[in-house]
Amino acid sequence: MQRGHDTGSPVTPGRIRLRRRSNEFPPEINRSNGSQLLVDDQHKYKSMWIRAYSSLWMLGSLSIIIYLGHLYIWLMVVIIQIFMASELFNLRSRAHENRRRPGFRLLNWHFFFTAMLFVYGRILSQQLVNTVTSDKFFYRLVSSLIKYQMFICYFLYIAGFMWFIVTLKKKKMYKYQFGQFAWTHMILIVVFTQSSFTVANIFEGIFWFLLPASLIAINDVAAYFFGFFFGRTPLIKLSPKKTWEGFIGASIATMIAAFFFANILGSFQWLTCPRKDLSTGWLHCDPDPLFKPEYYPLPERFYNWFPWKEVSVLPVQWHALCLGLFASIIAPFGGFFASGFKRAFKIKDFGDSIPGHGGFTDRMDCQMVMAVFAYIYLQSFVVARDYSVEMFLDQIARNLSPEEQQDLYIKLGQIFQHRHFSQS
Repeated sequence: MQRGHDTGSPVTPGRIRLRRRSNEFPPEINRSNGSQLLVDDQHKYKSMWIRAYSSLWMLGSLSIIIYLGHLYIWLMVVIIQIFMASELFNLRSRAHENRRRPGFRLLNWHFFFTAMLFVYGRILSQQLVNTVTSDKFFYRLVSSLIKYQMFICYFLYIAGFMWFIVTLKKKKMYKYQFGQFAWTHMILIVVFTQSSFTVANIFEGIFWFLLPASLIAINDVAAYFFGFFFGRTPLIKLSPKKTWEGFIGASIATMIAAFFFANILGSFQWLTCPRKDLSTGWLHCDPDPLFKPEYYPLPERFYNWFPWKEVSVLPVQWHALCLGLFASIIAPFGGFFASGFKRAFKIKDFGDSIPGHGGFTDRMDCQMVMAVFAYIYLQSFVVARDYSVEMFLDQIARNLSPEEQQDLYIKLGQIFQHRHFSQS
């Protein structure tokens, strides 16, 4: 009896062929390893317009969210995380459709939301107390939740761990189930590592979220267009449509954009002021020295060429060059890694949520690398480590109850009074 080539099962007339999904490589591309350059693609203009329309929609939506403020940006990050996790969970399940276990998808989401509570609970503990200090009941409630947050997360995780153990029933499924368990944890590490840094950057100032994210987008668009019109030399086998012309052209464009775009963003208080609580009101603050212009005189030989004799530069623009260099040289390797990952699973994109772009994971591959670097760079070279009165007051407001703050006030008064009498 004739058997199927892949499964060894008998071929029957009524057997239904599985339809190829939209994000899988068509057979002809698999055979050629997708080696066609973008400059030679016959359908490149149609693809370009689809990507352009999707990009405009994303840009418009992002602009509205940026205007609404920090909390809405955070909500956007959470929604993107959920889409990314869904795409990655589907990727593993799709590769083993005939072996999926009932209830395992629900267990995946249990671990996901437990991880979300753990990561964001730690961030909330730093911001939420300042928001509710005026109400004693809510202050005590929030303080209790913050105090026991790690305990709650730990036992939620243990509950999921026990749930997983109980599902181990068939010996032939053990290897697959443990593989799924490891896959779930890898997804959580990938998704939440970068997102926690992203949210931390948001509260340091929207500038530190928007500039790195924009540089990745600018680099991606520039690489696409340089490759679209000039790309002839393949860059890396993992991404056959990437070219040296696109990579170099995008690097130069990104560095130039980083320097001037930082100047534009740095002129808005809404983008540069840090958020100390979870309120949504308009921010006002004294500009950080990074966002105060410094003036550099032009050489006299340029006086006849330009109407001005000096140029103003924000100090943050020099930091922006470092971010631009990373976004153009290092961050693209996150995309190369994702390309290799997709080829290992023989798919074109992680999903099809964004027309012309693929899924959310396809758009976030380089962003994940960039977000971590932006946070590390910000904490290492930008944020001042000198202690100030404002820093101590902020810690007091976050960590002491109103009664403890009043006791501290009385004791400080006694100390100052004692010093005054000793000196007199």
